[in-house]
Amino acid sequence: MYRFYLQCDIMINTVGLAFKEEYKEENNIKARPFLKWAGGKRQLLSEIINSLPEDFNYYFEPFLGGGAVFFALGAKKNILADSNEDLINVYKVVQNNVENLIHELKKHKNEKEYYYEIRDLKPGDLSYIERASRFIFLNKTCYNGLYRVNSRGIFNVPFGSYKNPQICDNENLRASAVKLQNVEILCAQYDETVRAAKKNDFVYFDPPYEPVSASSNFVQYEKNGFTRKDQIRLHETFSMLTKNGVKCMLSNSSAPFIKKLYKEYNIKKVQAARFINSAAEKRGKIEELLITNY
Repeated sequence: MYRFYLQCDIMINTVGLAFKEEYKEENNIKARPFLKWAGGKRQLLSEIINSLPEDFNYYFEPFLGGGAVFFALGAKKNILADSNEDLINVYKVVQNNVENLIHELKKHKNEKEYYYEIRDLKPGDLSYIERASRFIFLNKTCYNGLYRVNSRGIFNVPFGSYKNPQICDNENLRASAVKLQNVEILCAQYDETVRAAKKNDFVYFDPPYEPVSASSNFVQYEKNGFTRKDQIRLHETFSMLTKNGVKCMLSNSSAPFIKKLYKEYNIKKVQAARFINSAAEKRGKIEELLITNY
């Protein structure tokens, strides 16, 4: 199976593993997502946790995003992945070089002109730590914490005008570094990631949602988007895993197309609050689906 490993796979943590044990003892902080993520699952965690299989071996999360489900679970064997190279670089740097990352994050300023200067930097021209620092800074200070790119793959979200965003959360970044130890993190497409899944493993899919209306598909996570053909291909992967005895859960919108596509599986309707609509009056509770094959 082809897997794309970033340069920071071979990084050496200059602080060493001892510091992580120190953080465990002194701070006893429960790690939580260190990124804001549109469509993140923090508010649905209770529904997701209550819908988990009773037992499983490896946990796979191939649409990682903010990683809310991973951080909430106590799985001992984890394989996390996303096709977003910049996002995976952040997780790798937190995993292996958190102190250097914290040092870089402290240099940033919550100023509009400075924001656009950092946004205009080309990630390929930066070191992996600078690149991760840029990503977190933009995530914390951009409008609504969106990740959106144009057709050329360039991040184009405007400045968010927050009064005092927490750009560098030292304690949570260090706790996250502990949580990410011994976790396999891949930059790969979801179907490549789950090829290694075996009977009694558990896969949680959180893909870009099928739009429920023509105007709702406004967040483009990848320059090529996630089309209806991609939803069909994901369903084929879900079915293939089911035949192989892999336990699967999938989140998606309540679009009729999704209900029909997964009609042979267990579909649970859940209510989620979404706050990323540009029109305030259209924000609030909406129906989403949790789909399981068990």
